[in-house]
Amino acid sequence: MKSIDALRFLGLDMVDEANSGHPGMVLGAAPMVYQLFAKHMHVDPKHPAWFNRDRFILSAGHGSALLYALLHLSGFDLTIEDLKAFRQVGSKTPGHPEFHDTPGVDATTGPLGQGTAHAVGIAIAESFLRNKFNQPDFSVVDHYTYVLSSDGDLQEGVAMEALALAGHLKLSKLIILMDSNDVQLDGPTLNSTSTDIKKLIESFQFDYQYVEDANDLDALETAIQAAKASDKPSFIEVKSIIGFQSSKAGTSAVHGSPLGKEETERLRGVFDYQEGRFEVAKDVYDDYQVNVIERGQKAHQTWQSLFDRYQKAYPAEAKLVNIIEQKTPSNLAEVLKLKPLEGSEATRTSIGVALEELSAVYPALMGGSADLSGSTKVKGADGPFSKNNRTGRNLNFGVREHAMAAIVNGMNLHHIRGMSGGFFTFSDYMKPSMRLAAIMGLPSLFIFTHDSVAIGEDGPTHQPVEHLAQFRSTPNMQVFRPADANETRLSLRLAVETLNQPSVLVLTRQNLPVVTSPGYDAFKVGGYLLSEVAEPEGILIASGSEVSLALEAQSLLKEQGIHVNVVSMPSLDRFVRQPKAVQEKVLPKEMTKRLAIELGSPGLWYQVSSEVMGLDRFGLSGPDHEILKTLGFTPEKVVERYLKL
Repeated sequence: MKSIDALRFLGLDMVDEANSGHPGMVLGAAPMVYQLFAKHMHVDPKHPAWFNRDRFILSAGHGSALLYALLHLSGFDLTIEDLKAFRQVGSKTPGHPEFHDTPGVDATTGPLGQGTAHAVGIAIAESFLRNKFNQPDFSVVDHYTYVLSSDGDLQEGVAMEALALAGHLKLSKLIILMDSNDVQLDGPTLNSTSTDIKKLIESFQFDYQYVEDANDLDALETAIQAAKASDKPSFIEVKSIIGFQSSKAGTSAVHGSPLGKEETERLRGVFDYQEGRFEVAKDVYDDYQVNVIERGQKAHQTWQSLFDRYQKAYPAEAKLVNIIEQKTPSNLAEVLKLKPLEGSEATRTSIGVALEELSAVYPALMGGSADLSGSTKVKGADGPFSKNNRTGRNLNFGVREHAMAAIVNGMNLHHIRGMSGGFFTFSDYMKPSMRLAAIMGLPSLFIFTHDSVAIGEDGPTHQPVEHLAQFRSTPNMQVFRPADANETRLSLRLAVETLNQPSVLVLTRQNLPVVTSPGYDAFKVGGYLLSEVAEPEGILIASGSEVSLALEAQSLLKEQGIHVNVVSMPSLDRFVRQPKAVQEKVLPKEMTKRLAIELGSPGLWYQVSSEVMGLDRFGLSGPDHEILKTLGFTPEKVVERYLKL
């Protein structure tokens, strides 16, 4: 079919022009995406962010040339010149699909498995919103989430974790098409796997179908229709030939290397494709105009009329409008107001209380923990989200940290403020998804407890040391390690108000005295003067549980006639991004006698202090007070270290 071949040759021309890319999927999977967009997808290219559009996630993101060709033909703001700039600096057609960079791209993909897990999060958000806000005769939330996956994509653990949860939750509007060509980068899939995908997928409680030939549009149509009618999430395995009709068809050689212009020209003859490089016939454009653009615009117009009537009939459901517009509560200062300076409380307990109070005024807040909510206190409101309770806001992710982070990203891609909870050491399992949240600029909330060696007897495997440095070093990510209940509440407030980057909150298991009561503007700087003395000779700088330790050391030094200020640094990464003039109000440049104190890797602290008490080793197993004493984190040892400056 000419409209499918146009996808193929635009994709091949892009790869050849860049001399870089993946032609195999372009040739093999083109019929699948054509059938999906021409017959099923509801999208409006002139309004690519339309709320109730169907979502399409190219989880096998290496096939980006196919997606860009599809978006161009479907009327999105991608010109032929944009296609010619494939994989070039500053273009709208980067090497892998980038959310925000390219109109029509619903998620950043490329690291395999991530898109599949993102899609599960999107489907969760759709299901929750549909059941929460739809009214009789007003299905204002009602769309599908489609995924194009691949053999390699479905070998990734993050995808398997996510699919297991999707089946358990019975997400019936999630439909996955697998480009099943039995080839991956290093050769045939049989070299590395003998998984029976049908049995595996059915064990996940998916509806499974098999299409023998990707070029059989009638079979594809029948399978997609059946998937849409199912009450389960659906998986359609579609047999294709990688690099279809090319001289290297069916081999890994065609996966990630350009065919070359000579071979592409030969294929034009094989397919009887008459148009030249980057040329498309008018009747092809006309086909996409009628079957994708006009059909999508009509669906959008019908929905908009329905939504207008919905707002008049159900004015109390204005909460949905706020969610669509991603508005945060206007009364956060009151909801998360500070506590008196008295008593002590683990900051994991503080976050549990704060989340409960926030959830009461923020219906978009949804999430949970990786089988740890009893310990992390991170739990959504209104009961568990399940196949029997679609309006619950607590997600029981199970022991699936990697999928949890990616699913949270998917929820944030669909207007829900997704959050996750876990032990900080297990952020190792989540890092790839958290990194993608930063790349996409998503306001995902990643909340961690058990933040240091002070968790005690569980030992080094459960005691994070290098993790703070890792996330503080990640671009477009903000990290908070609050000193007490009040800084915890302010951290959550600032995280919720931040809409263009993910936030990481790192909290304690052990009780901490409530010692801070900063103003919000001072807190937002990332560091502030907590305890000021007259004529100080130096500064103690600390975060988290070490802030109270610094205050104790300050008192001991005062007994010796030595006067130092104490600076609390709940967000080192925010602080070092401030203008120098702002930083110097907290850390005057003439006051060079400084000691930074934190139970973690010391490296980044040298940005603000010439001396650091940190950890350059793993932890110990034993009672927390014994560990701290052994490692030298006592008031006396802080004083001893300061006196050596």
